[in-house]
Amino acid sequence: MTTEPTHLADLSATRLTAGYAAGEFSPVEAVRAVLERAEAAQAATNCFTRIDADEALSGAKESAERWRAKEPAGPVDGVPVTVKDLILTRGTPTLRGSRTVRAEGPWEEDAPSVARLREAGAVFVGKTTTPEFGWKGVTDSPRHGVTGNPYDPARTAGGSSGGSAAAVALGAGPLSLGTDGGGSVRIPASFCGIFALKATYGRVPLYPASPFGTLAHVGPMTRDAADAALMMEVICGADWRDWSQLGPAAGSFREALAGTVSGLRVAFSPSLGWDVPVAPEVAEAVRSAVDTLAGLGAVVEEIDPGITDPVEAFHTLWFSGAARVVQHLDDADRALLDPGLREICEQGARYSALDYLAAVDTRMALGQAMGRFHSAYDLLVTPTVPITAFEAGAEVPAGSGHTRWTGWTPFTYPFNLTQQPAASLPCGVDADGLPIGVQLVGARHADALVLRAAHALYEAGTAAIPAPPAAWGAP
Repeated sequence: MTTEPTHLADLSATRLTAGYAAGEFSPVEAVRAVLERAEAAQAATNCFTRIDADEALSGAKESAERWRAKEPAGPVDGVPVTVKDLILTRGTPTLRGSRTVRAEGPWEEDAPSVARLREAGAVFVGKTTTPEFGWKGVTDSPRHGVTGNPYDPARTAGGSSGGSAAAVALGAGPLSLGTDGGGSVRIPASFCGIFALKATYGRVPLYPASPFGTLAHVGPMTRDAADAALMMEVICGADWRDWSQLGPAAGSFREALAGTVSGLRVAFSPSLGWDVPVAPEVAEAVRSAVDTLAGLGAVVEEIDPGITDPVEAFHTLWFSGAARVVQHLDDADRALLDPGLREICEQGARYSALDYLAAVDTRMALGQAMGRFHSAYDLLVTPTVPITAFEAGAEVPAGSGHTRWTGWTPFTYPFNLTQQPAASLPCGVDADGLPIGVQLVGARHADALVLRAAHALYEAGTAAIPAPPAAWGAP
């Protein structure tokens, strides 16, 4: 257990709402503290595309009135929230990191997750950075530049939800909405020392439909699993605009946190059985987290799931989606694109329908294999990423030999293909003080179980890593 923070910008969403209810402080005070941190976070890491101070303070004042009347709009009333700049927010441009998107709008719709948060009284602080159209696992874009890591701004925050991860880590709001098509909430969560969940596909409604198809998810990015459970209870609300939504969740995510992990069947796979050079400090920290689960009564077995790396199938689906994103652009607009994005779009445009369907076959076989595996194991535990954060502004680490971002994050994209819930939480830091993440993967629809196991690790102190250097934040 760690000592509770005292600065309002460092409090969790659950602690903020408890404070509002008790009259200890108001949403206005909390939002002012968060806005101060947001400005400092932006100066240090370039994690925002937009900070909406006036809108946030107006929303905070409305929330304060509701709390005074003891009539909060919902479980996140008055809680500061940030939104990745791929997700629609009414009245605010969603620029997607691209110089090809016109800011004029009109911007008349909220995405489903934003709408549910707005209905529940959340206070929107601003939009966070993304690589162009969310195409890669680091966060830099032609439109908004490079986003740095809260632990060292010269390193990457990861991506594609890197702005959200840096904002949460630096106290610029305890809740953020990110997207994940191949690891995009989990990679930056690992690099920035926060929690993120990619829920079962369809659990969180998504609109407009992603050009990356059913690889794409919306998920919570928070300081701990308890806040993610709180956020899930809001953003999983039904929305007819997503025809593939799963409908209301059975039971409460927050109530599920109270369950034990004793007796859970946990498979620990240090590298998924693949020839992946996991950094020794990462391997050691992840193994320590697994030992903690065993100490809490989980039945742990070191075993690989017996699957092969589906990277080529993922590339076929991902690059085809990217090509679809830019299909409408003329030559002048294409010249404005991130060069790496332009490359994968050209490759994606060359795939045939048969190539795409072959990738779907690979995906279905992988899903069946993981379904069989989870009939014997409740959870699969791996490193989130085999390395810690590297140089900002680069798609791949220098000297790695990788050509695309998928080369250094092989443990995340398989579970977008299978649509399983997967979470990342911190489990230590390396010799440079950079966070290390452990990934918990559950069977489809076992979102509450993943949250429960993650919460148990938080309660056991596994995720108690040092805060980012004070130089990058505000007092």
